[in-house]
Amino acid sequence: MAQKMTTYFNDFLKNIRLTENQVNELKSAHTTLRTRLAADEDLKDIIVTTFLQGSYRRATAVKPKMGKRSDVDIVVVTKLDKETVTPEEALDIFEPFLKKYYDGKYRKQGRSWGIEMTHVDLDVVPTSAPSLAEQGLLENMAVLSDDDLEEMNDKAEKLEKSYSSNLWNLAFTELTNADENADWKNEPLFIPDREAEFWDKTHPLEQIRWTQEKNAKCNKHYVNVVKCIKWWRKEKYPDVKHPKSYPLEHFVGDCCPDDIDSVAEGIVLTLEKIVSDYPTKPVLEDRGVSEHDVFGRLSDEDYEAFYNDVCGAAITARNAYEAETVAQSAALWRELFGNKFPEAKSKEAVFTKRESASTNLSGGRFA
Repeated sequence: MAQKMTTYFNDFLKNIRLTENQVNELKSAHTTLRTRLAADEDLKDIIVTTFLQGSYRRATAVKPKMGKRSDVDIVVVTKLDKETVTPEEALDIFEPFLKKYYDGKYRKQGRSWGIEMTHVDLDVVPTSAPSLAEQGLLENMAVLSDDDLEEMNDKAEKLEKSYSSNLWNLAFTELTNADENADWKNEPLFIPDREAEFWDKTHPLEQIRWTQEKNAKCNKHYVNVVKCIKWWRKEKYPDVKHPKSYPLEHFVGDCCPDDIDSVAEGIVLTLEKIVSDYPTKPVLEDRGVSEHDVFGRLSDEDYEAFYNDVCGAAITARNAYEAETVAQSAALWRELFGNKFPEAKSKEAVFTKRESASTNLSGGRFA
């Protein structure tokens, strides 16, 4: 028997997603920035294009807590030659622009410029000149869109149902359904690392493509599993800094099985996979840049603390999933996720039949 708690998780996800106002503030801020960059007299000749990356773009972002702001990364693809322009010089090229439009609000970071708005944080991430393969994809309207993955997917599905041969569908397919032979998949971008004094590889487009593919394999539950587990960390361990948002998301991606039929199942199996298979810190190859270890900056001590936290969470999640009643299940999920997870409705508090027959969830240590 299993308590999928579908309506409860739908309500929980509404409570932890970015609000409509937060999304509108993000879109307004990054649209204004991208428009200014494209029109700037000193920069327009070296800028190829701009696009969005990060958890907001991949539809894995959750509400910020403790007075923090929503954030979005803007990748600025330039014509700069990484062989002749140093990382420090590449970043400095943007300072006059930032002083003009964001004076007193910007700061130089290791690989980007940060801009602190009233309700939004923007990260401006310049890259060196792209390869020819990347240049082709960077003209793709799906890449340049300001929609997140869920919005992009919904748009593509609506067009498909209307039997439209719309260019959007072709663009979305080029980005998300690329096979291993697609030239652009083997051509990462390079971003300036001024502290290490070299241009480092990054592949945000492959991260977006991989996330879309994984979400499809998980019956569209994957990005929601990520959001729930990110929220668990924020709620239960607000002062713990590591693993950070993307390394945690990547690890969930490696551990979440395909073909899950609910968010609840995905959470249980992901946590149990970590417990059973990763008692010591693994090497996580970055999407599109296999030589990068996503956990490279995570200490063994921080991983051990994280692993111990997951062990406890896995037991609670399993008990919630296999609870006899909806009320018991809701109480356990609230223990894990806090009061953003809904309480059981009064009519369900005495006894409610489970939603499906009991199944042995493969890969679960506590099954």
